[in-house]
Amino acid sequence: MILLLLNTVFTAGYVVLIIYYLFLWKKVPRFNVQPGYIPRTKVSVIIPVRNEAGNILHCLNSILLQNYPSELLEIIVVDDYSEDDTIQTIRLAGLTGVQVISAQIENAVRPAGGKKKAIASGIANSTGKLIVTTDADCTCGPEWIRTIAAFYDETGSVFIAAPVKMTPAKNALSVFQILDFLTLQGIGAAAVHHRFHLLSNGANLAYEKKIFEEVRGFEGIESIASGDDLLLMHKVAAIAPDKIGYCLSDAAIVKTKPEPDFSSFLHQRIRWSSKARFYPDKKITGVLMWVFILNVLLLLSFVYVCFETGYFCWWFLIVLSKTIAELVFLIPVSVFFGQLRLAWYFVPAEPFHIIYTILAGFLGQITRYRWKGRNLN
Repeated sequence: MILLLLNTVFTAGYVVLIIYYLFLWKKVPRFNVQPGYIPRTKVSVIIPVRNEAGNILHCLNSILLQNYPSELLEIIVVDDYSEDDTIQTIRLAGLTGVQVISAQIENAVRPAGGKKKAIASGIANSTGKLIVTTDADCTCGPEWIRTIAAFYDETGSVFIAAPVKMTPAKNALSVFQILDFLTLQGIGAAAVHHRFHLLSNGANLAYEKKIFEEVRGFEGIESIASGDDLLLMHKVAAIAPDKIGYCLSDAAIVKTKPEPDFSSFLHQRIRWSSKARFYPDKKITGVLMWVFILNVLLLLSFVYVCFETGYFCWWFLIVLSKTIAELVFLIPVSVFFGQLRLAWYFVPAEPFHIIYTILAGFLGQITRYRWKGRNLN
């Protein structure tokens, strides 16, 4: 009985939070490049790569098709000690306008902050005013850089988060990942624009080289395996809280792929979860803790009602309230990303989402994980 009462309280708070996110999402303005816009900012695209031979050319070819003056755009690929043919693949392709450098990492075998140090190496070799980062398994549309640069010029934001779309939906696991990712993207846009809390994804970020240098880059967080996006965002927000922006534009979307199997998916989410304890933003920490406790209560309550079947309807109404609130938020977000048809799969996916949230949240704080051939904490 007490367990269900606690569950009810946590669910009620969660529903209110989701409704608030929905309210914030609807007030995020869609950004469009103004007619007659003339680019004037030099942009350096930094792509850290490790074992991406099968993806890197798709990524680079999409960037080379950008509708942006070539003299204002440089592309730097930073090799994070790849063990496959990633760099040879790039060089054999003979792509004009692509620089390839090696990351300056002291411990090449198991560097804790390999990706961050790779990005830092790329920035150190860059000449652009605005740094844009993405991942080797991502692709973008031809207006990507133009849109982000225009947003930067118009708003003066020194740190810009932008949308990432996960596709394609080949099977049940990929659909599950897409739905989970859509929720994170919607919350990120809503929270960042309204400065409720910070959230970002390294697959689509932009920031001034000057501000990166002012916060001393990844200094102080370089030993943390993850966090090249959000932890850096926190450092920038500490000195320029009013200059953090979110570029909500379909032209600024970067596409990425779902993980191919459950093990890779779980390790990815554990990696994301592992950095939560380092967040200085207490709002996001509080939100994450609330969500984790709620899902634990839901699971424990399910076990309880299996024995006390008279309370099953109560438990079911709790889960139904949570699911409806999440679906109401997910639908407009999925419309923006052109994935509305997938939103309806969220209902049957809800039980698995509860279990995954508990598993990833717990393991992310206590265990090591494997990523890009490295065992990390």
